[in-house]
Amino acid sequence: MTMFPPRDRTWHPPALHMPYKSSRLRSPTHAPIQFPTTPAEEAGPTFGHGILGALDADLITNFAKPGEMALGPRLIVHGTLRDETGRGVPDALIEVWQANAGGRYRHKKEGYLAPLDPNFGGCGRMITDAEGRYRFTTIQPGAYPWPNGPNDWRPAHIHFSVFGHSFAQRLITQMYFEGDPLIPLCPIVGSIPSAEAVTALTATLDIEATKPMDSLAYRFDITLRGPNQTHFENQPEGM
Repeated sequence: MTMFPPRDRTWHPPALHMPYKSSRLRSPTHAPIQFPTTPAEEAGPTFGHGILGALDADLITNFAKPGEMALGPRLIVHGTLRDETGRGVPDALIEVWQANAGGRYRHKKEGYLAPLDPNFGGCGRMITDAEGRYRFTTIQPGAYPWPNGPNDWRPAHIHFSVFGHSFAQRLITQMYFEGDPLIPLCPIVGSIPSAEAVTALTATLDIEATKPMDSLAYRFDITLRGPNQTHFENQPEGM
């Protein structure tokens, strides 16, 4: 008997979604075969706060020169990481990465002409507390064009990589922002089968958590497995 229930594949997007060009090459050509989880999947890595740097959860300054900071609207992003029963997952490693305020990533194959911010590296990490809560500070990422179709744009988003308490709880996902008009126009988002599922990927403005005269706040809760699992776009296995 496995300790993890099987994933609900009717909740997840199909692997092949024709408007999302990359899925035409990456999707499997045969139906998936399901196996029970094994001890190797039911165990996992453990992390301690000793692996973190003092500024790892502060993307505004963790790449900046002394006395300087990243450009763009300042944000607080926070939420709770939960398992399939709704319980908070403590001591889990969450890594994040994103484009800068102009919509450009810092990597050598970036093709968008928006300028780089010399004080923004675009990545950070944190470990959830005893209740499964996380928090980091960053700047509002910009939208950017991508070569999927003649005029496709990605909504502003932040990537999340989550290591739960077992390899079966591994999750990589993206967080969008409430009210972004590009969300319903994105072919990747369009692969998600229900409005409820899209909502699960959309952070909501949390005015109570804002820092007055400093930073807006958004709340994004993450569920690792079960019927309400947070999606990884069009990957039905949730990885």
